Amino acid sequence: MPDIPTPTGENERDVRGPLALTLLALFGLALFAGFVALGTWQVHRLAWKKALIAHTDERVHAAPVAAPGPADWAALTAANAEYRHVRLSGRWLGDRQTRVWTATDKGSGYWILTPLRRDDGSIVLVNRGFAPEGWCDLEGHCPAAPAGEVTVTGLLRISEPSGLFRRNQPASDTWYTRDVAAIARARGLHDVAPYFVDADAHPNAGGKPWPEGGMTVVHFPNHHLNYLMTWYILALMVLGAAGYVARDEYRLRRRSRSQ
Repeated sequence: MPDIPTPTGENERDVRGPLALTLLALFGLALFAGFVALGTWQVHRLAWKKALIAHTDERVHAAPVAAPGPADWAALTAANAEYRHVRLSGRWLGDRQTRVWTATDKGSGYWILTPLRRDDGSIVLVNRGFAPEGWCDLEGHCPAAPAGEVTVTGLLRISEPSGLFRRNQPASDTWYTRDVAAIARARGLHDVAPYFVDADAHPNAGGKPWPEGGMTVVHFPNHHLNYLMTWYILALMVLGAAGYVARDEYRLRRRSRSQ
């Protein structure tokens, strides 16, 4: 039904008809319900993120426990294992180290991943820490890891897939992510854990500063409070707009009846 004209002033708009009002009301209701739903979803996300941060902080600062062995590998997930503080012993396979490019507060350089063979024969890739670009030679050969039995503590990390824009290139030994399966294939390693370990800070043999462990950045962006406030404010704005339209429509109809 078209708008109903009224004999009001030249600049006064017409009264809206029932169809226009119904469509406008449905549109406003859909917007309001959508904004409220998005705000409520962010409330749940905020609670989840706070619990995640608290749980991770508890894991990071807990006493180290034995790193998962082959019998436990299948059940490992980011939710139940990532950032667990672990301890493992074995011998370095120093001739199979891998450099993974990174940028840190100390500048650009590499994570030095070295396989550690445990007594049961299984292998865990250990990120021994950060080293600047000049620490390894131009051919990518880095100083060997210490010989003999070692015990390492650090944070368990889930394997990182190759990046979307900077993909790992095993053929040229160019690595941008710590993709455990891909590195194991490139280095001819078998019986390798599906995770790697970020080593804790430790004194280096001979006083050499590299690689420097203990540089894991544990950070979870938490903007959910801002998001939920934004959605709820938008919902209130829809209510305000609906009130304005209703008041204006009532005014026009009242004036129409008085004439």
